[in-house]
Amino acid sequence: MAGKQLPEKVQILLPGGKTLFETGNRSLLEISAKVQSHFATPIVAAVVGNELYELTATIEPPAKVRFLDLTDKEGRRIYQRSLTFLLIAATSELFPEAAVTVEHSLSKGLYCEIKKTPALSAADVAAIEERMRQMVKMDLPLKKRQVSPSEAMHIFRRQGFEDKVALIKSWRKNYLNLYRIGDVEDSLHGYLVPRTGLLHVFALKYYPPGLILRFPDEKDPSRLAPFVDQKKLFEIFREADRWGAILGFDTVGAMNRLIEKGEGSEVIRVAEALHEKKIAQIADLISARSSEIRVILIAGPSCSGKTTFAQRLRIQLLVNGLRPLPISIDDYFVDREQTPLDESNNPDFEHIEAVDLPLFNEHLLRLIAGEEVEIPTYNFTTGKREYRGKIMRLDDNQPLIIEGIHGLNETLTRAIPRHKKYKIYISALTALNIDRHTRIHTTDTRLLRRIVRDAQFRGNSALDTIRCWPSVRRGEERNIFRLQEEADIMFNSALVYELAVIKEQAESLLKQINRSQPEYIDAKRLLTFLSFFHPLEPSEVPLNSILCEFIGQSCFFET
Repeated sequence: MAGKQLPEKVQILLPGGKTLFETGNRSLLEISAKVQSHFATPIVAAVVGNELYELTATIEPPAKVRFLDLTDKEGRRIYQRSLTFLLIAATSELFPEAAVTVEHSLSKGLYCEIKKTPALSAADVAAIEERMRQMVKMDLPLKKRQVSPSEAMHIFRRQGFEDKVALIKSWRKNYLNLYRIGDVEDSLHGYLVPRTGLLHVFALKYYPPGLILRFPDEKDPSRLAPFVDQKKLFEIFREADRWGAILGFDTVGAMNRLIEKGEGSEVIRVAEALHEKKIAQIADLISARSSEIRVILIAGPSCSGKTTFAQRLRIQLLVNGLRPLPISIDDYFVDREQTPLDESNNPDFEHIEAVDLPLFNEHLLRLIAGEEVEIPTYNFTTGKREYRGKIMRLDDNQPLIIEGIHGLNETLTRAIPRHKKYKIYISALTALNIDRHTRIHTTDTRLLRRIVRDAQFRGNSALDTIRCWPSVRRGEERNIFRLQEEADIMFNSALVYELAVIKEQAESLLKQINRSQPEYIDAKRLLTFLSFFHPLEPSEVPLNSILCEFIGQSCFFET
């Protein structure tokens, strides 16, 4: 009939480009049940208009819905967060007096500690896993409600969650989302799945003194990620715990209390002193083998602070009587037309074959032998190596310092005997938690560093940085993370106070991303995350700090 208005619809985007339509108000849970067969793994949430929604939400047409399963990074976050809550609930049932602390990522899973008497045993871990599986089989609801901050503090005090009470004292919203399984009510500061029956793929591994909650594999979420023991990484996290004990706190709420008391400046000074002491120790280890070590290799993921670390290590080596010289891998790039291509047929400058490995190794051997070598300079405009009369020669007390993503890869320096090399892995591995049940992702710390740095020094918006971040992460997985246990030593570049310093600058940049952009989901999550921190003044940060590589005013760089 002419002029008749058609009913507004909910458009559902499915894998493979398919689309379905529903009319009228619809529960996302109801719709997800209808379309689950189109997905390889359980649907755990939805995106509607670039906003993240839980499956318990009801939407009104017109709307465009994209469901998230475990092939989506945000879907994986929700699944992992929900598994963490399941672990907390199962432990509470079996060991009511035990205290669960979520520590950090490890071996493709999440390392947690459970403080109890007697101490956690392998049998305890097996019992907790069995209870978790029973709860999955029972398909229990994760009941959600909104409460006022004062009511949340009362609930948390009753359960002994004093760290959560400290955090909520600075909570800006007039409500807090709480979830319940059995007698445990908690907030993990993010969305959860609606029912335990979705959480089939997991395992617990006893890893003294705690356990590892193992997650689905990113590439094939139908199975567990393969377990790879990371003993060196575990030890550097234990060191971070010791640093937290020296500072007197390990959660954001506890740090906020110190800032409120006017002790933020001291927190900065102690954290920086811990960094300096560790760098000096590394310099001492190298100096003790100075007759043997001729090449120092520094590698780490994006925004780990490699450049500032290399400068500070150089100074400590000078104190020990060594005079290290840097050499840039970038100057040994092959001519641009010879650069390997990535999966999109674009030049892949992060591929190890983008470096002229034969020439690089020849020059290293000659330098170590005490010969003079003319070092090339790579012209990034022409895409060619040029020789401009840059002559280098090493004395006996002059090791080379090489910084770059391939530093841990033996292929890069294959001509140099292993005993003549000292490999250092650096990353921002914060041990600071939001609260005892909610960790700070090290990836988020590095992303926030990059957002602030790129805006200040490269003219990039937060939108630009977030948009390119998945590509950066893929390169890290391929070139760095799989080799981190090859390092002779690891350095944790995280500063426990740093997010309080970059908070205001990062917030102003993230707020420029609006709802019309898919990256709004990441921006909103990071803004919520930053809202927990009380600010600290950037002027309090010493000029040689690794943090100044990102916020500016570093004494090592021209600004």
